Amino acid sequence: MPGIQHDIDIPFKKATFGMGCFWASDALFGAQPGILRTRVGYAGGTLIDPEYRKLGDHTEVIEIDYDPKQISYEELLQLFWDNHEYGLTTCVKKQYMSLILYHDDDQKRIAEISVKKESHKRNEKLITTILPAGIFYPAEDYHQKYRLQQHSWLVEELGLTPELLQKSHIAARLNGYLVGVGKIEALESDCVKLGLPEKISNYVHKQWKQNEGGSLYC
Repeated sequence: MPGIQHDIDIPFKKATFGMGCFWASDALFGAQPGILRTRVGYAGGTLIDPEYRKLGDHTEVIEIDYDPKQISYEELLQLFWDNHEYGLTTCVKKQYMSLILYHDDDQKRIAEISVKKESHKRNEKLITTILPAGIFYPAEDYHQKYRLQQHSWLVEELGLTPELLQKSHIAARLNGYLVGVGKIEALESDCVKLGLPEKISNYVHKQWKQNEGGSLYC
């Protein structure tokens, strides 16, 4: 589509979290300031080439590309703490466990400090696991930008191939906006900046207003 730029070429860092159903976290992070791309998948375990019906010891996670000049790792962690589906204080099966996978020593240090602060603030023991980020296995195509894919005409209109559903900046943003995540000012700015046609812009605005404040979980 003329004017649509799916990628954004600026320096970025990665963050990887497990916090329950990855459809919800994909929408949550996608519409936050400074988020460039998101993809969901499986990580933290030892099984090679896991699948949704055969995860082994892996966890559902979201892998995020973010601009550290716009959003800090500490801010990402606060979203992580504030938006768990379950698993922060109660043991659940490993597929949905609370998990932080760090990509460098700085992220490890910040995560370890953050869990202590959050535990103190809540006055309860948190059972979040902190591990080094190993191999990330992308989930099946139908899991990527799941909320956006419920609007099939948008996917077709934007030319979102299975590959672009993982790599497109626009896909990440719309996947959140469509379920009411983010601020209306950011949505309006993105519609202009991303070159969205009026038909798409109006539709996304309508969906955002209908869904603002609703639950992200199934």
